Amino acid sequence: MYKTISMAALAALTILSVGCDFMGDTSASNAADTLTRRQKNEIISTLPIPGARGVGRALDVSDRLGERAQRHDSLAGAR
Repeated sequence: MYKTISMAALAALTILSVGCDFMGDTSASNAADTLTRRQKNEIISTLPIPGARGVGRALDVSDRLGERAQRHDSLAGAR
């Protein structure tokens, strides 16, 4: 009987703590949500973790391909 009561109390406390977590101050999570995917990737590329340099290189390649596409689009529009 005590085991059932203690399990019910534990379940109730867990539900309450999860509910309070979601109802708490969300300003920190909102601040993180204001960053774009590009800005997050730029931050990751500066971190000393494996693969971070690869993220930076991928951003560089993406930039170059975007510029190239713009040049091609401007040539097609000049006709």
